[in-house]
Amino acid sequence: MDRLVRVCGLALLLVIDCSPRLARAAGTDGPRDASFVERVAAEHAGDRPVANVTQGAEGVDAEALDYATLDGQPVRGYLARPTGGAGPYPAVIVIHEWWGLNDNIRAITRRLAAAGYIALAVDLYEGRTADDPAQAQRLMQAAMQHPDRLGRNLEQAFYYLDIMPSANRIGVIGWCFGGGWALRTALRFPDELGAAVIYYGELVTDPHRLAPLQVPILGHFGAADGSIPVSRVQAFDQALAQLKKPHEIHIYDGAGHAFANPSGMRYVPAAADLAWNRTMAFLARTLGSTGN
Repeated sequence: MDRLVRVCGLALLLVIDCSPRLARAAGTDGPRDASFVERVAAEHAGDRPVANVTQGAEGVDAEALDYATLDGQPVRGYLARPTGGAGPYPAVIVIHEWWGLNDNIRAITRRLAAAGYIALAVDLYEGRTADDPAQAQRLMQAAMQHPDRLGRNLEQAFYYLDIMPSANRIGVIGWCFGGGWALRTALRFPDELGAAVIYYGELVTDPHRLAPLQVPILGHFGAADGSIPVSRVQAFDQALAQLKKPHEIHIYDGAGHAFANPSGMRYVPAAADLAWNRTMAFLARTLGSTGN
């Protein structure tokens, strides 16, 4: 679609906060099973988002900025990009885990930029973050009560990147709560997105809902994750295989939920490093070369 049309489409979203895609999908594409939130909370019992994440990244420019408007209020995210070259660069929508858009997610966003991507970290909690599991559970539960609002947020993030002259193909990556919404973003843009990476996110296994999907999928799941049983991961894998959808699913032995979060207390370095290397190789294949 011509970029001028994309600009007009984004302007309409910012002014009236609606679109035909949203009218079609509003209220229907979010995981609203309260037991899922409870299972995630059980996995995070005693956890904390401890401050042990490297803050810097060489060759990266990063800033907080507004990328969306919901009910007349701006939504502020975090954009990181390679310093210097004009691009174009592949772009990635970054979706936070249940703690919210915190220092860990900002560090990962800069890490993606250092690898040659324009990375936009969205804020599905709209300015709030959690420091303990009880608060995170409340924020996640509240957000999941309004899947249409989450969808509008992510749709505007996609259009924000789509009209950026220095960005070309767009992918999405998310962890935990954000992993489920990475998949749902792919379902909203089944032809337009170039890649979707799911880290231990809630899954859709209904073949009818997955049938339109043309986005290559990479999934990372822990064998010991009680919030997303291996049987459900296998059902997702089988559904995609039967539909002949491009996908890679990896299950990591000895890893539980949030195994890839270096700022949490469930971190499994070996599994996290392997998953990251697979993610980088997958994004390079699906989104193409960077502008470095």
